[in-house]
Amino acid sequence: MEIKKTERYANIIPVAELHTKEKRLNPFPVYNLLRRLSPVRYDESRSTWDVFRYEDVHRILKDPAAFSSVRMLSDKDRETILTMDPPRHSQMRALVNKAFTPKIISGMDSHIRSITMDLLDAVADKGAMDLVHDLAVPLPVIVIAELLGVPPKDRDLFKEWSDILVKGPEENTDEAFYQVMAEKGQAIEQLNDYFARIVDERRVQPRDDLISLLLSAEIEGEKLTDKEILGFSTLLLAAGNETTTNLITNAVRLLTEKPELQQRLRNDPELTASFIEEVLRFYPPIQAIGRVATADVEIGGKQVKKGDQVISWVASANRDETKFDDPETFLIDRKPNAHLSFGFGIHFCLGAPLARLESQIALRAMIERMGDIRLAPNAALEPIQSPFVFGVKQYPVEFRPLQR
Repeated sequence: MEIKKTERYANIIPVAELHTKEKRLNPFPVYNLLRRLSPVRYDESRSTWDVFRYEDVHRILKDPAAFSSVRMLSDKDRETILTMDPPRHSQMRALVNKAFTPKIISGMDSHIRSITMDLLDAVADKGAMDLVHDLAVPLPVIVIAELLGVPPKDRDLFKEWSDILVKGPEENTDEAFYQVMAEKGQAIEQLNDYFARIVDERRVQPRDDLISLLLSAEIEGEKLTDKEILGFSTLLLAAGNETTTNLITNAVRLLTEKPELQQRLRNDPELTASFIEEVLRFYPPIQAIGRVATADVEIGGKQVKKGDQVISWVASANRDETKFDDPETFLIDRKPNAHLSFGFGIHFCLGAPLARLESQIALRAMIERMGDIRLAPNAALEPIQSPFVFGVKQYPVEFRPLQR
């Protein structure tokens, strides 16, 4: 697959300042320094603008006319609502929203809790688990797979594809970039073939799932194309799995780093919602969001040219001291909490209510059933290989089983 250097999408290229594993496991001091020293800077090595201040990030995300989401890396890429601008984005969004209404999401509560309890049943008596493998991965995979109508036997395959779609190169070289893009291209081809079979099946025999809904839907009297349905299904797989997996993992990571929070949540389960919001601010599952300037524009006193890539560092904006009081302190009941971890504006994360619900249910269940949750001794944490994702590959914990 031939990719010109100018087409390298900066969002997946490593940032030079995060060159060690330790810095990738805790990048926030680096972001704080960059926000102070170079709040808007052009990175020649990645051919992109990096934006670190809350005010500037917020402005970019709320202005799709000046900062477009449209980008295509190769002819294998499927356009999705993530890479569309209005008016098509507005039409697709309104359609897909039908599957994510508050009523539908809240109606999933008991089923998600049932899945969570089943997963915890398998490890509760052992006093140890790998949080990622045993809970944070399978819970959102099962939920998204059920929404899309994917058979349970294919869930592991789903996760493999999901991991590849968010992967970034290990280093900033053309060779590493092309290798990752080739992997992504192969995964997308396999996903498209997989979903195409499901689309064909649902066209003949519709079911109560999202693909059947998309097949029957119309925008201005026109059905969605198969390409649009495949694109959305692929997006939902990657976004729906990865974000929630890392949100749950990062939440438990914080519970082990600040163990006093465990008792606070146990004493007052109602704090779980605000706890999750502060996790989103403090350890955001998505660190950066990419856009392309549609015209020459000024950001933070810098002149950005039409066609330039612009990376909004949400993980930095969430720690901006001009927006948040005491931003380096984790406040379980922080209010207000206007973090940007689900984006902002027309591209605000469609699955945010579902991610919040799954995370709150998972955390409540763990607190109910596990005491003294702690990181396993001698655990060697490995950051996920992706500059725009904040998470770890495994998170082994030990705990004291509690009586149900």
